Amino acid sequence: MTAAPIAKKVLTTRSHHGRVFRDPYEWLREKESPAVISHLEAENAYAEERLAHLEPLREKLFDEIRSRVRETDLSVPIRRGDWWYYGRSIKDQQYGLQCRAPISDPEDWTPPVLSVDEKIPGEQVLFDANVEAADSEFFALGAFGVTLDGGTMLWGVDLAGDERYTVRVRDIDTGKPLPDVLEGIAAGASFTPDGRFILYSTVDDAWRPDRVWLHRVGDAGRDDDVEIFHESDEAFWVGAGYTRSRDFFQIVSGSNTTTDVTIMRADDVPLLYEGQDVDTYTVFSREDGVEYAVDHAVVDGEDWFYVLHNDGAEDFTLERVPVGNPAAEPETVIPHRAGVRLEDVDCLRDFAIVEYRSGGIARMGILDYASGEVREITFQEPLYTAGASGNPEWAQPIVRLNYDSLTTPATVLNYEVATDERTVLKQVEVLGGYDRDDYAQQRLWVPAADGTEIPVSLVWKRSFGTPGESPRPVHLYGYGAYEHSIDPHFSMSRLSMLDRGVVFAIAHVRGGGEMGRAWYENGKLARKRNSFTDFVDVARFLNDNGYTSPDRLVAEGGSAGGLLMGAVGNLAPEQFGGILADVPFVDALTTILDPSLPLTVIEWEEWGDPLHDETFYDYMRSYTPYENVRDDVTYPRILATTSLNDTRVYYVEPAKWVARLREVGADALLKCEMVAGHGGVSGRYNSWRERAYQLAWILDIFGIAE
Repeated sequence: MTAAPIAKKVLTTRSHHGRVFRDPYEWLREKESPAVISHLEAENAYAEERLAHLEPLREKLFDEIRSRVRETDLSVPIRRGDWWYYGRSIKDQQYGLQCRAPISDPEDWTPPVLSVDEKIPGEQVLFDANVEAADSEFFALGAFGVTLDGGTMLWGVDLAGDERYTVRVRDIDTGKPLPDVLEGIAAGASFTPDGRFILYSTVDDAWRPDRVWLHRVGDAGRDDDVEIFHESDEAFWVGAGYTRSRDFFQIVSGSNTTTDVTIMRADDVPLLYEGQDVDTYTVFSREDGVEYAVDHAVVDGEDWFYVLHNDGAEDFTLERVPVGNPAAEPETVIPHRAGVRLEDVDCLRDFAIVEYRSGGIARMGILDYASGEVREITFQEPLYTAGASGNPEWAQPIVRLNYDSLTTPATVLNYEVATDERTVLKQVEVLGGYDRDDYAQQRLWVPAADGTEIPVSLVWKRSFGTPGESPRPVHLYGYGAYEHSIDPHFSMSRLSMLDRGVVFAIAHVRGGGEMGRAWYENGKLARKRNSFTDFVDVARFLNDNGYTSPDRLVAEGGSAGGLLMGAVGNLAPEQFGGILADVPFVDALTTILDPSLPLTVIEWEEWGDPLHDETFYDYMRSYTPYENVRDDVTYPRILATTSLNDTRVYYVEPAKWVARLREVGADALLKCEMVAGHGGVSGRYNSWRERAYQLAWILDIFGIAE
């Protein structure tokens, strides 16, 4: 067996607030250095050799995942203009196809039943990502759009994983490309409603979207493009788009805690390209800590701005002001209720879609403009995830929504607002005889050390018995940052674990958004350690109460959840048999101290500003995983995965972490994708193989080799 790679030590000194940190592995940040590439390749070779015995299991898991998926399939069509738009997947092809078919009856909002294996009359394949990707090792589609008249399309592609896209344009009728080629732009380019311009944004050296541009369709390159907005504050990102009514255009500047929205009439946007001044609306002035979103509705012939905000309302409230007088005293539409976190309000012509959280569950309802009442769309399962998706038309009488749970596959429904009726349009088919009744889910409430009840979602296969009756292998997942909620979603690949007797659990720790804004606030900045101690308390509860034992408990988290993994490994290594850290943010203090790195200044509102505030320096120093690796404990087995071109969490963080862990004798492996980004490899078959690799490693810790 080859010895583990030992990174050389080149001492780098970091000094802030009179504190000195001597870092022997910072040299690994030199991405273009042959020595760095050689070290990463050596890590990959070592990981492959160490895990070679798992190759048969990896292949079996891959085959299981693939066998459950209908590889030739299509999505439910979405109506936009005169067409139904949908995606197709073809067996043995990595990427999908973007297609459309003409609408035959303008009065019918029920999508056509399409053939999986055959084209239907009038079907057009607009974009085949397999052709576009060709032999590229990585491919990501960051934009795809068609003009409202249906005649022109755009698409944006990233072939490296660095999230900078090249946008191209094509005439659909002729199939000929237009001269437009926009290079180095951010994701999300789109057409203006009149189809004359492309709206896009660019990023600064710190990878922050900071400028909004208009490009005239038909122009080659970006030389004549007009910058219509620049956000100079380094703590803010910027984006832009139209209300669904297409009557108003918004430029949104936002930080993690503050929003600033500039609104103008949609018809005035072309005037910006000509350099003319236009009238703009504002609802709030930029005020630290005030977040808001604005939408447009017409009620009894009057234009209103509907404003979702947290000014004096921690979990947000919905108010409205007349467009003609946005400075008027606002009318309350949905009052603030503590613990009911209003997340989104989407205005259509006759009603609004309201999405919110209560009791740790993502919920949704329909707002009646006349009465102001919200009618919740209810579901029978105690744990589920529901949300609106695929509702582009202002005048549609239905709401398209998505639903799933830990045991129910992804389901697409049409909800008839007038009748309160719902129609299942499609439920993802799980091949191989999947029966939802063979599996069960449960919500536990686990007491943290400070008395807070932490929700934990469990799913298991019934034939192995109920969790807690006897110790079982448990795969425990966590995240806990940015108010991002880890909802109870269905997973095809997870079935391979459940069918082997593994219990899957999600620890909804503080720092996420599952239980409202206060849940987030109590897991960030100077309360960040709550995320880590919550996860440890959940692990300890599962170990102490007969659900599992430390040798059969594997923790997993990615990105900010990877920070969670590194922190709990330092805090309570004895509670875990293994830790899987995907693109882990484990050298957090080094990153957050450097404002030249991508997103750092924006991140100060999440973690604190250790560069200028010694209190936050000391606090982050107390938990950042790389700097707190211990030599007085035995670590569980650790697998860290990363990508060389990741622009969000640099590969250097897990590379340094693994090198430091090896110093104290930890069994730590590093797997680095040499052509990929933050989301890992691209292509569905590649993604399945990557997940099989990770699951085989987890099963090996559990002692399950088949």
